[in-house]
Amino acid sequence: MITVLIPSALRAFTERQSEVEVEAETAGGAVRAVAEKFPDIQKHLYKDENSLRDFINIFVDGKNIKSADGLDTALKDGATVMLVPAIAGGSPDSEDGGELTNDEVARYSRHLLLPEIGVEGQKKLKAAKVLIIGTGGLGSPLALYLAAAGVGTLGLIDADFVDESNLQRQIIHGVKDVGRPKVASAKDRIKGINPCVSVITYNDSLTSKNALDIISEYDIVADGTDNYQTRYIVNDACVLLGKPNVYGSVFQFEGQVSVFNAKGNNPCYRCLYPAPPPPDLVPSCAVGGVLGVLPGIVGTLQANEVIKLIVGGGDTLEGRLLAFDAWKMKFRELTLEKDVNCPICGENPTITELESDEQICEFCGMSAKPAEESVPEIAPLELKERLDNGEEIKIIDIREPHERAIVKFAYKNSTARAIPEGQLVRRSGELGDEAVILCKEGKKSIRAIRELKEADCK
Repeated sequence: MITVLIPSALRAFTERQSEVEVEAETAGGAVRAVAEKFPDIQKHLYKDENSLRDFINIFVDGKNIKSADGLDTALKDGATVMLVPAIAGGSPDSEDGGELTNDEVARYSRHLLLPEIGVEGQKKLKAAKVLIIGTGGLGSPLALYLAAAGVGTLGLIDADFVDESNLQRQIIHGVKDVGRPKVASAKDRIKGINPCVSVITYNDSLTSKNALDIISEYDIVADGTDNYQTRYIVNDACVLLGKPNVYGSVFQFEGQVSVFNAKGNNPCYRCLYPAPPPPDLVPSCAVGGVLGVLPGIVGTLQANEVIKLIVGGGDTLEGRLLAFDAWKMKFRELTLEKDVNCPICGENPTITELESDEQICEFCGMSAKPAEESVPEIAPLELKERLDNGEEIKIIDIREPHERAIVKFAYKNSTARAIPEGQLVRRSGELGDEAVILCKEGKKSIRAIRELKEADCK
């Protein structure tokens, strides 16, 4: 018997099961068995009858099958097959930061007692310049712990403002900061922890236009982004500039951490994920939710990697992906390898300069949809008016049970029939001639209607 581990992003199509037991002799056979057991997941795994989508990686007992026999990789009884979709060394050449002051010796005394860091390592931390991209869930612990550790210069880039919903996990901000630019709030908190740290803020988004100029000023980049466009810009800029990229990502209960340093034989983010998932398959935390402490754990792991890169020594996560499941409290280490055909760090790169924001958006599937693919919408007030007029409208609520528990749809004599999104195509016969598809924000409804059209559901 083979155990297939299902990531959070795909559990909507496996009836929320995180582990599926199947009988199979090969890795490809195990994935196919899952698709046969849960037909709703098939289109999200395969781009055609036999080929997996580019943003899906398959690991067998912790090893990527790309380095073995691909989907033909043989499985032993009891093997674990892990689906890893995109959610997703050496020390910088820093000069000596100068002598430590008496106050710094007192502040960093616990570091100085560690022979692996000591005075010389603390001087390297003082001289280092680290850019943190995003001051949200991941950027919060990154900034706090790097500041406390004595990193001399921290760059913070974020165009967002503090919202009350951020406070569940973005611990660098407080109630008094709601409405303020996140970089301003974060700078105040950092200075309150360690006034010795120089903080440079960019109240802006990282784009193809500014990425190279900003990143070139730093030794290391710590990626705390929450969208694929910025993630690919960060990766490509770091490869082109030869900068280490400490990567982290979170979704619901799962996190990923790695160090992408494309010097030598080390892989980059594109080696792991040649293409992102389709838009909305992996929703944002605002839609899919996230355990509040998860970004704290992943961001702290990122900070740990940054410190090791600065002081030198230790085993970094170069060539390794650390996958963490907070709900099951399991860490899994997966081996990564450089893709010789990678378009930016492979043997014959085709990306030799940073692509434009428009090119990156198109690559990530964010370009405008053709008119014929538009989805008819109904405004809440129009729906209310039609219900008030006594129309019988079938309403289908595609939210998950835990989402419906937050807010139930009930308007006068109308209630919504619950059919989770992952079951909608299979149960399309229950929709009738006309139905309104309901979700939290509308994105899942649009995606669901497109899937119904693709399946020729009337």
